[in-house]
Amino acid sequence: MIQFLLNRELRSEHALDPNLTVLEYLRTHLKKPGTKEGCASGDCGACTVVVAELEGDGLRYRSLNSCLTFVASLHGKQLISVEDLKYKGQLHSVQQAMVDCHGSQCGFCTPGFVMSLFALQKNIDQPDPHKAHEALAGNLCRCTGYRPILAAADQACGQQGPDQFDQARAETIAQLKAIAPRETGELNSGDKRCMVPLTVADLADLYGSHPEARLLAGGTDLALEVTQFHRTLPVMIYVGNVAEMKRIEHFDDRLEIGAATPLTDCYEALKAEYPDFGDLLQRFASLQIRNQGTLGGNIGNASPIGDSPPLLIALGAQVVLRKGDTTRTLALEDYFIDYRITARQDSEFIEKIIVPRAQASHRFRAYKVSKRLDDDISAVCAAFSLRIEDQVITEVRTGFGGMAAIPKRAHACEAALLGKVFNNATLEAACAALAEDFTPLSDFRASKEYRLLAAQNLLRKYFIEQQSPHTETRVTAYV
Repeated sequence: MIQFLLNRELRSEHALDPNLTVLEYLRTHLKKPGTKEGCASGDCGACTVVVAELEGDGLRYRSLNSCLTFVASLHGKQLISVEDLKYKGQLHSVQQAMVDCHGSQCGFCTPGFVMSLFALQKNIDQPDPHKAHEALAGNLCRCTGYRPILAAADQACGQQGPDQFDQARAETIAQLKAIAPRETGELNSGDKRCMVPLTVADLADLYGSHPEARLLAGGTDLALEVTQFHRTLPVMIYVGNVAEMKRIEHFDDRLEIGAATPLTDCYEALKAEYPDFGDLLQRFASLQIRNQGTLGGNIGNASPIGDSPPLLIALGAQVVLRKGDTTRTLALEDYFIDYRITARQDSEFIEKIIVPRAQASHRFRAYKVSKRLDDDISAVCAAFSLRIEDQVITEVRTGFGGMAAIPKRAHACEAALLGKVFNNATLEAACAALAEDFTPLSDFRASKEYRLLAAQNLLRKYFIEQQSPHTETRVTAYV
């Protein structure tokens, strides 16, 4: 059985289809049609809902794409949909702001915008244009242009006062503490099941007993198999309630990031060490996706265009793999074997990612080339980490995505740089060597010629930036 709050109502479910998304649960089971389906792939934001979780002695509100969220992931949390905002006949302040600022026309996308604004209002104390843009980047509107919606964000965050959720805060916290999971939960419809372990040991035991199971973390990739390809997932294991795998631990020489840590939670730790990593994470899909998607999932799905693996490879990151009681540590570059094929064994899972701490002697930069700035997949992603002493390159690591069947280093390029003087002749030799490292494919995102030239130009861009490393303005997100 799983338990969660639907606004303030306790829901206990045990026989639901584990392949059921929160979107379908709201619309078909609860007859709450306010949450809309626009794309069923997490791109449009029409399905946005908000989930509240215990965080210390308080609550944390996160906007999510309900079309990519399986119901089992609600275990121990509070689900808030657009129907819950109006209270005693009065619109919520974010709804009223949308009315006052004329932020809605056809209205189809409006519930999703309202829920994104609601989460924004709960997470900031005063209007912040940057935060508003970030919160709304995953919501698409064909009618209004975005100016009136941004005006609504400014009003909602500037005139906020206690609402019904604030008034019920203590009671909600008490309810969530009362239903906090204390043992493995499960949804079981007879032919399909999803188990929800609470510890790494329980996860390892379950995965050992069910090697055919699919591991579910954020679900932003896995859920597409159900919503886009109409496949059935007979057995899943949800790892999002394993607290040990959601920690970020700081050591003198490294960060250890639990594989189930949402990308939103990784942001501050990685940005503090590597500003470019933080900047690129803000271009990783939308806030709704980053609130769900995990660093381990972005590695584990072995996509050749995942944004984090090229950066982690360039930094010399490692993954800790666990099977039963046994763990092994593997260089991330060795984890990827071929397209969607990894070194992971049956019943083995990524437990954590080890990222070296930044060193002043190493110059790290990362770049993403995509068709649009926000909420888009890379055509090319590149990262470079060089150590330069007396104008000689003494250490070099690179990482590229979108250039091969797997994210990988450019070894010929690195060889052309290592031990050489940091000058234009070395640069051009390294750019030429990239043609030995990669024979990229053409697809709808970019041609093979474009990809190779873009990769070479990003290396040139890196060299130019290193010649003026202290300039006030530096573009790290290249479009």
